[in-house]
Amino acid sequence: MYISGYFKEQDLEKVKNFMRQNDFATLVGYDGRAPLASHLLVDVEESAGKLYINGHMARANSLWRNFENGQDVLLIFNGSDTFISARWYKQVNVPTWNYMAVHAYGRPALIKDDKELYEVLQRLVARYEPGSGYSLDGLPGDFVKKQMQAVVGFRVEVTRLEASFKLSQNRSDEDYATVIYELEKRGDPKSTQIAQAMREKRSLSKE
Repeated sequence: MYISGYFKEQDLEKVKNFMRQNDFATLVGYDGRAPLASHLLVDVEESAGKLYINGHMARANSLWRNFENGQDVLLIFNGSDTFISARWYKQVNVPTWNYMAVHAYGRPALIKDDKELYEVLQRLVARYEPGSGYSLDGLPGDFVKKQMQAVVGFRVEVTRLEASFKLSQNRSDEDYATVIYELEKRGDPKSTQIAQAMREKRSLSKE
């Protein structure tokens, strides 16, 4: 991913938190002829000092069949994005777009152990059904087994991370504050989220 020096995010903890908060990722692979991609819910896990991305997809999805060909895959994590008007700067300029994105590269491996796959699925359910009473343990065993047979689990050991948090870091404090004001005035969810990320970037409180 091309990243201007202004916008490269190098705080690893912030990058990992961003990935966990935007965990519906795009997984891109290659079948030897063309790129293939799927949009998948994933689980970001740290173990023994390494970062892993775990997930699953439908067994009918052909993407997983290329996971043992020795090639890396790319997972793209996208946050909010929004238009930035050139009218918001004091000097003559051009419009642009603010956004936050992380690219994670690594070698994929299939999860062939049913217990390990079950644990991955269980963590995802627990994350999105907290306090609801719904859990894999509470479902009929035969039903869970059948559903698991319809999916393929995978694990990617992350070997490289690229993070671009383009949040007007190259602007003066005055222009920066104006962009935040205009985004908050616009009021749509994406603009509001980018404005909040900008406040956090320069530690600006909302008065």
